[in-house]
Amino acid sequence: MDAVRVALLREVLTGTAWPEAARRFAGVLRSSVVPQGGGLLLVGTAAYEPWHLAAHLVDEAAWSGQPELAPTLVRHRVRSGDPAHLAVGLGRLAAAGRGETLLVVAPQRPDAGVLERVHDARRSGATVLALDGGDAEVRGLAHEGLTVQGGAEVDLDTVQHLVSAAAGENSLPPASRGRRRFRDRLSRLADQLTAPPPPRW
Repeated sequence: MDAVRVALLREVLTGTAWPEAARRFAGVLRSSVVPQGGGLLLVGTAAYEPWHLAAHLVDEAAWSGQPELAPTLVRHRVRSGDPAHLAVGLGRLAAAGRGETLLVVAPQRPDAGVLERVHDARRSGATVLALDGGDAEVRGLAHEGLTVQGGAEVDLDTVQHLVSAAAGENSLPPASRGRRRFRDRLSRLADQLTAPPPPRW
C-alpha cells in the first residue's frame, strides 16, 4: 500500500483509535529494533503467514533509510528450493535471544509448539511484540501488543498496513518521543544553522 493510500486510510479512520494505536505500536517496534541494529523476526501461525507484512517492512526499511526494520520471515513450512529469504524455519526461534525482537502476527491462537518457542525466546531475552486477534495467551507472552478483535472498524490486514507505514515514518509519534533522538536534534540544529538571518529593520 503506497503512501497516498495509507493517508486516505488514516483519513477514513479519523475519529477512531486505530491510527494512533498503530503509530504507538510502530514506535515500540522501531525503538526495539533500530538501536539493536536489526534482529527483527516475524512469525505467524500455521494458517496465517505474514509475508505481506514482511514485504511492506522491507519496503519501509529501504524508503526510510532504516535497514533495521527489514524482518526475517520465520515460516512454518520450508520447502527445498525456497529462496534464502523464504527458507527460515521455526528452528530459528530457538536461537532468538537478547537483542532480537520477535513480532508475532496471530489472528487466531498459534499451535502449542509455536507458543512454547515464543515463550523460550522471551525467557532468553528477546523482546516479544504481538499483532493479534485477542488470544489471551499470545497477549500474555507479548511485552507490547495491538489487538484487532472481530467487530472492530478494521481487520488485522489493515492494521498491518498502518503499522508498517508508521514504522517507516521519519519521526516517532509524539507520545513516544520522550527525549529527542540524536538524529532529530542534529536535523533541527542544521536547520537553524542554515536558515537565513532574520531581517533587520
